[in-house]
Amino acid sequence: MLLGAVLVLLLLGGAGPASAHAALSSTDPGDGTVLQRAPGHVTLTFSESVGLRDDSFRVLDPGGHRVRTGEAGHADGRSDTARVGLPAELGEGTYTVAWRVVSADSHPISGAFTFSVGRPSTTTAAVDTGSSEDPLTATLNKVARYLSYLAAALLIGIAAFVVLCRPPDVSALRRPLVAGWWTLLGATLALLVLRAPYEAGTGPADALDAGALADTLTTRPGLLLLARLALLAPVALFLVRVGRADRHRERRPLTAALGAVLALALALTWAAAEHASAGIQVPLAVTSFVLHLLATAVWLGGLVALLVTLRAAPDTATVARFSRVALVSVTVLVATGVYQSWRGLGSWQALTGTTYGRLLLAKVALVTVLLAAAAVSRRWTAALATARTPVRQRERERVPEPVPAGGPPPPEPAPVEPAPPAADDPSTAADDLRRGLRRSVLAEAVVAAVVLVVTTVLTSTLPGRAADEAARAVPAGGVLPASVTTIPFEVGGSGRGTVQITLDPGRTGDNAVQAVVFGPDGALAAVPELRLSFTLPDKDVGPLEARLVDRGGYWSANTLALPLPGTWTMRMTVRVSEIDQVSAERRIRIER
Repeated sequence: MLLGAVLVLLLLGGAGPASAHAALSSTDPGDGTVLQRAPGHVTLTFSESVGLRDDSFRVLDPGGHRVRTGEAGHADGRSDTARVGLPAELGEGTYTVAWRVVSADSHPISGAFTFSVGRPSTTTAAVDTGSSEDPLTATLNKVARYLSYLAAALLIGIAAFVVLCRPPDVSALRRPLVAGWWTLLGATLALLVLRAPYEAGTGPADALDAGALADTLTTRPGLLLLARLALLAPVALFLVRVGRADRHRERRPLTAALGAVLALALALTWAAAEHASAGIQVPLAVTSFVLHLLATAVWLGGLVALLVTLRAAPDTATVARFSRVALVSVTVLVATGVYQSWRGLGSWQALTGTTYGRLLLAKVALVTVLLAAAAVSRRWTAALATARTPVRQRERERVPEPVPAGGPPPPEPAPVEPAPPAADDPSTAADDLRRGLRRSVLAEAVVAAVVLVVTTVLTSTLPGRAADEAARAVPAGGVLPASVTTIPFEVGGSGRGTVQITLDPGRTGDNAVQAVVFGPDGALAAVPELRLSFTLPDKDVGPLEARLVDRGGYWSANTLALPLPGTWTMRMTVRVSEIDQVSAERRIRIER
């Protein structure tokens, strides 16, 4: 079950987007803006609080040389901003800003933008921010995250099963408890050493860098992982106490209280590093996350414990107690899950329009299957309890009556050949019911493991609310970020040129259009004519012509009205000589 779940994790993790939870809302200066004088600093604003690194900013001049900047910090004490100071005098031309930060829920994000002083340069510094993650490091990090969730579920769930369901024999449960403890230890250590290369977007070999590990231990994610490691020592002592709980029943309330405190502390090390730690209603979100994680652990870990118990020492009373505990866990899961879904989505459109929403739908479908399996298990449990009652009654009836002292000894019963059990023998029926219950619980556990996989991927996906806020955000200065599209075209047999087209603000309504033509050598190129049109095929709108005017070095149109949001087709036609022209198309997304 574990290997299959990890394979599903690898498939889902490899197909998903980069783990980016904070979204860039604005930049100051704005992307593509031309300033009359050099700015004193660069400021980024995000949809949630971010952490800064030593290399959070790289500013490159028009020639591609790195500009000496000040130390990165937060603007005006706001944790959702990043700011770096610039030199007093910047020369004329286009500057490139490459940035990299860590979102509040511990995932790195990166990007780049440009601004110009005086006038744009004919060429700009080439900077490839690439992916915010190294694929191998990200995969190892996701596997370690999943194993840590699974191990926590085993530890918390099996311990809760022993304390709340009171199985008659807990010896068979010691092995999965020990396996869960060691798995959580290994997964936490892996997350700790992978933290530095994960944030930097480098390969796992960088995990051996002692300096980077020391820096990790000063960050919030690193401190939370250290806290989790520190908690594993008292957890180990608690597990020893749980293993002896059947011999010290009078201490069960104290054991339950100690276990609840440790489970709560462990859950907080996840809550403080996930989606709940950023965004709206953080205290309520953290509380909801902790309850959701604990309910999941009690249910999933309890299912594993129940499977082991049914094989080793089946006991109807234990099964009935777990059935009640599972019902409470499901109730908590549904309540907290609805709240967390609302908080993460933000709108009904995000349910189908974002990766987060689609993963959430998949999780809901799997949880529905899981609840159906749980309902079947409850019916098997009720039937087993009913079947065991006549057996207990018959065993009580077989107890011989006490013989008074001094009375005659009871007669020896005549030997009777054992008869094969009848088809309606209650003990045979109980055995059949136990086998059916084991199969049902096994199906429950398998589906629950897959749900845990989807949950792990979900925590590594940008929430729909954050994506929507980033899309609607207005940058500093009230100017929306421009949409920049580059379209290559063939210039006869002399090579390939490009046209860089900027829509400002790139939203519905009036837009300013600017187009710059570059020749095969990368320099500005003069062309006899440049035409641009926009069509929205889904709504049968267009073509809308952008009436471009040659401004001497670039083409522009002061106003282009795009009335509807959607995916527009932008068609460019450039005449490269008196008789030759080339056309090309690009699809661009226009938001409201």
